[in-house]
Amino acid sequence: MKKLLIPGMIVALLAAFAVTLLTGGAEPKLLTASFPRTVSLYVGSDVRVLGVPIGTVESVTPQATDVKVTMSYDADVSIPENAQAVIISPSIVGDRFVQLTPVYQAGKKLADGAELDMSKTSTPLELDEIYGSLDDLTVALGPDGANKDGALSALLDSTAKNWGGQGEQVHQTIRDISTLTGTLDDNKEELFGTAAKLESFISTLAENDSTVRDFNRSLGRVSTMLSGERGELSASLRNLAIAMGEVSGFVKENKQVLGSNIKGLNRVAKVLVKQRGALDEILRVAPVALDNLALTYNPQAGTLDTRANIGELVNRVTSDPATVLCGLVNQSDKNGKVCDLINQALPRPGTVPGGAQRVSGPRFDPTLGGLVEAKR
Repeated sequence: MKKLLIPGMIVALLAAFAVTLLTGGAEPKLLTASFPRTVSLYVGSDVRVLGVPIGTVESVTPQATDVKVTMSYDADVSIPENAQAVIISPSIVGDRFVQLTPVYQAGKKLADGAELDMSKTSTPLELDEIYGSLDDLTVALGPDGANKDGALSALLDSTAKNWGGQGEQVHQTIRDISTLTGTLDDNKEELFGTAAKLESFISTLAENDSTVRDFNRSLGRVSTMLSGERGELSASLRNLAIAMGEVSGFVKENKQVLGSNIKGLNRVAKVLVKQRGALDEILRVAPVALDNLALTYNPQAGTLDTRANIGELVNRVTSDPATVLCGLVNQSDKNGKVCDLINQALPRPGTVPGGAQRVSGPRFDPTLGGLVEAKR
């Protein structure tokens, strides 16, 4: 037995030595905190972080208006600079411990020997304080308080009468509220998305407040104008209703004729589409032609002040019909075959078929006066 005990003691000593080497033998850090009271907190009580013990209470010293508690905790534990000390009561009776919160994650650390005033400490609510609060509430609602003139009794009596026999409805209301809560929980993403969109819309309105105000003022002016013209507007709507009824009756009575007219218009439209090039040319030259025609007539002299060149045209037709016809045909006949046929069919100027010279006949006056002159 002794042979086994000695090696075990050696191993324990080596383990303790190794722990001492690893921790470097650093002294624990100290922390002082001031609490308004320290019920059930004693020397040796735990100091914890997230419920894990990291140190102990070294001293509890009552002072004039508070209690000073000195604590020590492991040197390798990091506590944030903004830490708070809270006395935790795991049960109504029994020892309590000090919880340091929050957990250190990054940033500055609490220095060794730091002090926390009462603004950074808190204590649990004591049972006698709860009893005292209930006693104060009872006194406030009692015959010397709110119920001095029977107001509380009247309220309770009215409430009892109003709620009497409504248990089933109250139960159904509670169930409906539960269902509503579950529905909102299941659709919280959509609800929050809608709220976000609404917030964006309200922000847009706020950013364009002047524009929205101008729009509202314009809308108000329009509403005022319509209000002043409501009689005329009502009459117009009645007349429009009558006209629509007449149009509807006319369409029903003449639907066959209208159908045929629509078909005719369709054909006309197709023709216009096919002749859009010619229509374009007419629209381009017609204004100039109509203007020239209007300037032709002289209302003061009652004459047509124009040079028709009819004589030259007649002379060209009579003297060289082949050239005139070729000029007309060449607009559509680009290869010149038709013009060759015309030159073969019609004689050249000064000749007749067979090569004989043309005999000049009596000439007439090709001017406008000669054309319109009556025979004497």
